[in-house]
Amino acid sequence: MLFGQFVGDWEITDCRILTGNGDWRELKGELHWRWILRGRATQDVWTLFEKTTGELFYEGTTVRLYVPETGTWASTWISTSRPRARLFSGRLIGDEIVLEELVEARAPQERWIFFDVTTESFRWRSEERRTANSTWEMSEEMRIQRRAVDKE
Repeated sequence: MLFGQFVGDWEITDCRILTGNGDWRELKGELHWRWILRGRATQDVWTLFEKTTGELFYEGTTVRLYVPETGTWASTWISTSRPRARLFSGRLIGDEIVLEELVEARAPQERWIFFDVTTESFRWRSEERRTANSTWEMSEEMRIQRRAVDKE
């Protein structure tokens, strides 16, 4: 249930992404997470919009599958906005869910971290490092709230 706990609909209330010139870009968005493949994997769809204009900034999807032999989650991110696919391996480290990119030769290297997880909210951040020996630096951060269920 490491990723199963996120199944549902979410609002990305605050997102900031570090730009090439060192400024932070402010975004908002939505996240939809579902069980797929007879409940053996999850898929989520992330959509981010410019906070002031509402214009689409980017969107993508992730498929995650638990690998019992290693106790990790295989994770594939696919973005249509910036066409590419990326592979990660995820596991629980302390109280954070850490997904590490599997392409070591690419620079910068990236990892994604889910933290401050509750049933109603969580935070997410992306960290990058330029070389294997450099320190991890945050490049993106999101605050995410579960959508209220409509009561009729």
